[in-house]
Amino acid sequence: MTKKVTFSTFIASLFLIGFIPLAPGTFGSLAGYGIYMLLPDWIYDGSYPLFLPLLIAGLALLGVVICHKAEDVLGNDSGTIVLDELLGYFVATLFLPHNWLIGLYAFILFRVFDIAKPFPIYRSQKLGGGWGVVIDDLLAGVYVNIFMQILIRVYPRFFGI
Repeated sequence: MTKKVTFSTFIASLFLIGFIPLAPGTFGSLAGYGIYMLLPDWIYDGSYPLFLPLLIAGLALLGVVICHKAEDVLGNDSGTIVLDELLGYFVATLFLPHNWLIGLYAFILFRVFDIAKPFPIYRSQKLGGGWGVVIDDLLAGVYVNIFMQILIRVYPRFFGI
């Protein structure tokens, strides 16, 4: 299928990052890390505890629609669609302290879980439409978040805390 740029493919590819021929998912996740580093600490420090979860939920629902439309042009769960990596990365960092080291570990672990797709992540890709594209990355983000929450409590110095 030809890779055509439309509004939905432009957004789903994170402003064409997904069109990078080598490891587009990694570059999409790296964009997430870059945005994470630019965000102010108040988003993560608990001052507004519902802000980020509600923002992610809203963007995920919007992402389902955008990714579904992008699939019509790019094909089923095309590697060019990397908006889901961005959303999954932000789930991975949710309710964690905000610093470069946590962001970096979340990036690395997110890529591992996103590629390995442990149960039920792999199975979730079979959901129809944009749901299958987005949900597997959100689940990978949940796995990473749980893993990091445990590690931070066991060995906080590892994370610069």
